[in-house]
Amino acid sequence: MRRYVAARLGQAAVLLLGVSVIGFALMHLAPGGPLALYTLNPTVTAQDIERVKHLFGLDQPVYVQYVKWVYGFLSGHWGYSFFGGRSVAPIVLERIPATLELMGSSLLLALAMGVAIGIWAAVRRNTLVDYGTATVAMLALSLPTFWFGLLAIYVFAQVLGWLPAGGIETTGNGSLIDRLTHLLLPMLVLALVLTAQWSRYTRSAMIDILTQDYIRTARAKGLGPVRVLVGHGLRAALVPLVTLAGLQLPLLVGGALVTETVFSWPGMGLLFISALDNRDYPVLMAILMVGALFVVLGNLAADIAVALIDPRIRLSHV
Repeated sequence: MRRYVAARLGQAAVLLLGVSVIGFALMHLAPGGPLALYTLNPTVTAQDIERVKHLFGLDQPVYVQYVKWVYGFLSGHWGYSFFGGRSVAPIVLERIPATLELMGSSLLLALAMGVAIGIWAAVRRNTLVDYGTATVAMLALSLPTFWFGLLAIYVFAQVLGWLPAGGIETTGNGSLIDRLTHLLLPMLVLALVLTAQWSRYTRSAMIDILTQDYIRTARAKGLGPVRVLVGHGLRAALVPLVTLAGLQLPLLVGGALVTETVFSWPGMGLLFISALDNRDYPVLMAILMVGALFVVLGNLAADIAVALIDPRIRLSHV
């Protein structure tokens, strides 16, 4: 197991290095460059532009900038924002808890709902329940996340007035109930697409498993339907489901970016859009690497969980 984890950590390090190289190159190849907003300002002189370039090290070759950025990032110094001059690390780190709160709650909700709906559809195969869940899942997968977000705000915030339209808490309140009411809509919207996918995968896996001989043997022994489904069927379906959870982390991170923007949720997604508008490259690179780290660590955790569930997987990599 240690050898398996070490191999996965090495792959993760190489992947993060590749993400940093590609991200850094793309940002420096973008039209206009990081100082586009300064150059378009008629009150800013050429001498001012040169001073700003020297201040942020933009007058050096790109490979030198990259090496310095990597060294600084690994040592905890993520540079300074082009707008305001604040250190990038606290700007990004103070947004991580809000993003983790949204992503974590959405992930747990999607997992619970997706597995439950998938099992229900598998048990009621080729019935109205099965066809209805499949139709809803296809609609959820076909329509964009921001559309569901705007629809949820219109229905539950404007028309019914049940829930707040955005933000993380009411100014001056900040109680647990208030935080939960603000979390509910973005959590449901972000969990919707994941729930649709997991329900279809769970259904397919359970239909195949429920036809196996050991399931028929368990039923013949007189085990109850719940014990057969959960104790035997769902346990066998965990490997593809855990693998799917790891593969869907990029979708979760990307969906969080859109959801945070729609609901003005003060996480990394909202910060990313603001930094993108301002071409604030140090902030963008930090968010990119933190997001990539989330995805890589999530996939690593999924790989380890699958290896623990099925020892054949880790033995095949020894």
